[in-house]
Amino acid sequence: MQPFQLPEFYMPYPARLNPNLETARAHTKSWARSMDMIDVPQQGTMIWTEADLDAHDYALLCAYTHPDCDATELDLITDWYVWVFYFDDHFLELFKRTRDIAGARAYLDRLRLFMPEDGPITEEPTNPVEAGLADLWGRTTPSMSADWRRRFIESTKNLLDESLWELANINEGRVSNPLEYIEMRRKVGGAPWSANLVEHAVGAQVPAVISGSRPMHVLRDTFADAVHLRNDLFSYEREVLDEGELSNGVLVFERFLGIDTQDAAERVNDLLTSRLHQFEHTTVTELPPLFDEHAVDPAGRLGVLAYVKGLQDWQSGGHEWHMRSSRYMNGGGAPGTGVLGGPLGLGTSAARIVPSLLATHKQRERSFSHVRFEKVGPVARPELRMPFPVRSNPHLDAARDNVIAWGHAVGIIDELPGLWDEERFRDYDLPLCAAGIHPEASAEELDISSGWLSWGTYGDDYYPVVFGDASKYPAAKAQTARFSEFMPIDGEPTPEPVNALERGLLDLWLRTSAPMELDNRAKFREAIEVMVDSWLWELTNAYQNRIPDPVDYIEMRRHTFGSELTMSLSRIGHGRTVPPEAYRSRPVLAMENAAMDYACMINDIYSYQKEVQFEGEIHNLVLVVRNFFDTDSDTAMRIVGDLMDSRMREFEHVTATGLPALFADFDLGEDAKNTLLGYAEELRNWLSGILEWHEGCRRYAESDLLRHFPESPGAPSFSRPSGLGTAAFTIIAPPTSPQPASALALAAQRAGVDGAAQPPGPGLAETRVALPTPTNHVEVPSPASLPRHPVGLRTEARIPYSTQDTPKPARPLPGGPEFQRRPSGLGTAAARITPPTRQGSKVADN
Repeated sequence: MQPFQLPEFYMPYPARLNPNLETARAHTKSWARSMDMIDVPQQGTMIWTEADLDAHDYALLCAYTHPDCDATELDLITDWYVWVFYFDDHFLELFKRTRDIAGARAYLDRLRLFMPEDGPITEEPTNPVEAGLADLWGRTTPSMSADWRRRFIESTKNLLDESLWELANINEGRVSNPLEYIEMRRKVGGAPWSANLVEHAVGAQVPAVISGSRPMHVLRDTFADAVHLRNDLFSYEREVLDEGELSNGVLVFERFLGIDTQDAAERVNDLLTSRLHQFEHTTVTELPPLFDEHAVDPAGRLGVLAYVKGLQDWQSGGHEWHMRSSRYMNGGGAPGTGVLGGPLGLGTSAARIVPSLLATHKQRERSFSHVRFEKVGPVARPELRMPFPVRSNPHLDAARDNVIAWGHAVGIIDELPGLWDEERFRDYDLPLCAAGIHPEASAEELDISSGWLSWGTYGDDYYPVVFGDASKYPAAKAQTARFSEFMPIDGEPTPEPVNALERGLLDLWLRTSAPMELDNRAKFREAIEVMVDSWLWELTNAYQNRIPDPVDYIEMRRHTFGSELTMSLSRIGHGRTVPPEAYRSRPVLAMENAAMDYACMINDIYSYQKEVQFEGEIHNLVLVVRNFFDTDSDTAMRIVGDLMDSRMREFEHVTATGLPALFADFDLGEDAKNTLLGYAEELRNWLSGILEWHEGCRRYAESDLLRHFPESPGAPSFSRPSGLGTAAFTIIAPPTSPQPASALALAAQRAGVDGAAQPPGPGLAETRVALPTPTNHVEVPSPASLPRHPVGLRTEARIPYSTQDTPKPARPLPGGPEFQRRPSGLGTAAARITPPTRQGSKVADN
């Protein structure tokens, strides 16, 4: 009796069978025997018999997943899959069942010797896995480019190395949370490795100029997620009930959501469907402009499209194989059985396309049919566990005044009527966040940290206002490209800045990057470029009124939040005590991702009403979860709260167990250990400081929302993001959409300024309009006049603006002199983390 009924899968592509199947079966059995993979015990344990190999029928898998390649290529591809499945079972019997982590690590280390990027293999194989890898490497890599070999080596190493992660979870009896699981399953599941082999099979390599781009990463990752989630559904019985495996998506959803196995299987299938929808969306909407942007020639474009078709063939063929292989739970694979209740013979898969499209239509439709400015009201936030104390900076009050002076100097304040005025800038209180993140920074260091937070948040606000109409997207692309010109690496000249964003960036860049070495300067610029590029992603979603896929949203949210910028500054401050490969290791990446996700989710739960009701926003995790599960706001908020708790526990788990293991794996010295332990402490300050800011600023309570958006509650003055470093844009709807009018647009008209037409710089002069110039504007100093200071989380370069540069405003803070800011010093965090008083489903904010 199967533990659950397989759900109805989304499979829009018909499966086809390679005519060279029988020759591949004969060849691969002979090859496996020559490698001692069948009927040869390993350390006293029989891994495979000939009957096992016949029953698994990997040749059938490859004939389905690679239907168009010739006989020689199909033999090679099939040998690779025999090898990778043999490795999986070999590792299971010798190391997973025995829980031998030390032996597993030594075993995996040796496999690296059989994957040289250049030159011959010099090591002698000692077991069938090593022998098979050595043979396949020599038959596969010589015909491929250096870029492909590099990518294939990386994905193969990930596939091998992350087996240790599975083994560690089994030893600890630990089931990962959904986000951690999706990330790690891509590596240990091997589908990115399969995607590289697809390039070889179709004879078309992805051009190196675009192989690292977002669209190509998304195609690979969505392909991988769908393959893995499908495999989890079919292999649940074997992995969880027989092998004691804990890395299975159905089990992860069971434990995380507290639901039964059947419901968990349905949720996994929903996520599988969503990932396939994302694959299709990326192919149709992101590949054409990517080709144009990088001037990919016709041959390269055809090659990428052949690769995409190869990935589609793999999806449909892999599904057919799962329905037949004795390795999996599929009701025996007899015709007429299984999920679809229809024919399963060769040539019948097309009959299941229409039912699968109909079954998943509502899920796809929900992503595009959200009605903006929905009145959701204050939704009770989940109780947040923050185990780290808040540490405030003694220079906070001065920083509050200094950042206002800086805002006037570069023109952020009052650049566009109704965008940022001084009152709103003070309400947002970004120095409060900087003070919590950098509690030990000097006064000058705190000023520049506050400047970066202000610049990023202003950019989030500026983009949807200026580029909110889809016709302005070329101007948004041009503005984004211009940012790089204001971040010179080695003394290159910079253009004249034409708006506050450019003036602010040039000022901050010169002061922060001056003491950096060239390689660190390049990494820092890349971190900023990643953030501003993600703003374009949100613009395109908003143009399409598309609520993002949940996995894509969470991964992009790390970019829109500006997390890489923070991490980059911190690492630069570490010097060269830590080897680069340690920063790329699983424990450090897991620690960073868990921290980033928790911080981003803090913003999303606090800003839910602001973004959804007052800004018409679609980039909010509560809304994304609500849409994905087709549920209400309260349930979605609870799910996000549970996910936050699991991410915090993951952060604690990695810092407690993962970092010490990393120290041993890399044989790190005391300086490197202390640097990484200090990095973990910096991330703790980052998390507690961000929560402190959300509690202490005047940005999220309904009373502040009504004051900031006075025209009509629920129909805001204009769309703007609402979190630290977020790019959660709410786009002013195109004229064809029945959305509320933008008060900013009205204000711009009254001022004689077309806010949507402000150009990003030279080359778009025909759209340029004059913007009000701040009356107290000061020139950005030249690089030669800049003082040199150390850089890092606690050593940011100094900024000269102070309260003496611009007089303090005469008007009081909002609320009059009697207004008291909420406590933000050391020891006051508990008063703000206590859950707010609930009245029905609403929150009574202080």
